[in-house]
Amino acid sequence: MTRKVVITGLGATTPIGGDAPTTWQNALKGVSGAHTLTDDWVAEFQLPVTFAAKASTPASEVLTRVEAKRLDPSSQFAIIAAREAWADAGSPEVDGSRFAVCFATGIGGVWTLLDAWDTLRDRGARRVLPMTVPMLMPNGAAAAVSLDLGAQAGAHTPVSACASGTEALHQAVELIRSGKVDIVMAGGTEAAIHPITLAAFSSMQALSKRNDDPEHASRPYDRDRDGFVMGEGAGALVLEAEEHALARGAKIYGELAGTSVTADAYHITAPDPEGLGATRALKAALFDARAQAEDVVHVNAHATSTPVGDKPEYTALHAALGKHVDNVAVSATKSQMGHLLGASGAVEAVLTVLAVHERKAPLTINLDHQDPEIPLDVVTSARDLPQGDIVALSNSFGFGGHNAVVVVRNY
Repeated sequence: MTRKVVITGLGATTPIGGDAPTTWQNALKGVSGAHTLTDDWVAEFQLPVTFAAKASTPASEVLTRVEAKRLDPSSQFAIIAAREAWADAGSPEVDGSRFAVCFATGIGGVWTLLDAWDTLRDRGARRVLPMTVPMLMPNGAAAAVSLDLGAQAGAHTPVSACASGTEALHQAVELIRSGKVDIVMAGGTEAAIHPITLAAFSSMQALSKRNDDPEHASRPYDRDRDGFVMGEGAGALVLEAEEHALARGAKIYGELAGTSVTADAYHITAPDPEGLGATRALKAALFDARAQAEDVVHVNAHATSTPVGDKPEYTALHAALGKHVDNVAVSATKSQMGHLLGASGAVEAVLTVLAVHERKAPLTINLDHQDPEIPLDVVTSARDLPQGDIVALSNSFGFGGHNAVVVVRNY
């Protein structure tokens, strides 16, 4: 019999909240985390996009000076979210050999890498910090969380662009179901609001250019959407085998009932316009959860606000759910937080778990003129979800053709 996987702890640090409860409350209110950047480098490099969604609480206000100095910003966010999730789970006494970490990122330590290059170029090799490599490596966040919490059964780092955080949850579920571990700290992190990433995404026409109106720039499903808004932060979930959670008397938010991962094999950046890979991922995740399309009441959509990205997701949802898609409350929370890249799937999974647990769907903001080619039932004011047994989906899709979906069921 397949082990049931439940969620017992949540943590987040995002552009709309320094912890999971604040992020959740602001997601229900429709708060925007996008603002004009005040960093000197914006003018220095004459960036075409001058705004982003920075974490609302700087990591330096949460971590000690020594901790912050030894961690790249992406790892700083991971530690903050993981510690919150662990405390929320009751800081359980666990067997380290049965405890693993799956913490994803899309880019990793870009600040450390490029700061080190500046140091090398300007001041010479002897001035490059000895901690540079462990700080820049993509697995740095997973390793830091493993060290911090004593997880000895593995520290895994899925790197699948914007699907990374959701793929970490998929891997965590597989580990628990295999019987190799009883508990996993799963999540995703990103801290890539940097001149090079802003310039590069701008160059490929992926970012919104609404420099004069940042708060309204991220507008998934809107007819006038023109690109995503860069965000940063981390999300973390404590996942446990049901019997392990019950044995220690843990509170349970819900069941992570199904997961799936597929690939488009279509294009390095563009999604399959027919949404075929995403459709397979949605159907496979529902099958894995032993759920029917009619069970789904809510979707936290990937919905980045790009002209080419939003429609294939609708096509996939329609293909997977059929006519029932008209009855599903769809939230596009990137409208508030921007796109957290490798952290987005984990943060959105936190919101999906809370949506099922609290029976509420968070807002999509900035939807002034819904694209007629995307006729979803989009949540534009906080909405109650049905009582009884319900299922919700959280979707993530990434450059490289990565598709990942998780299914959350009430417990």
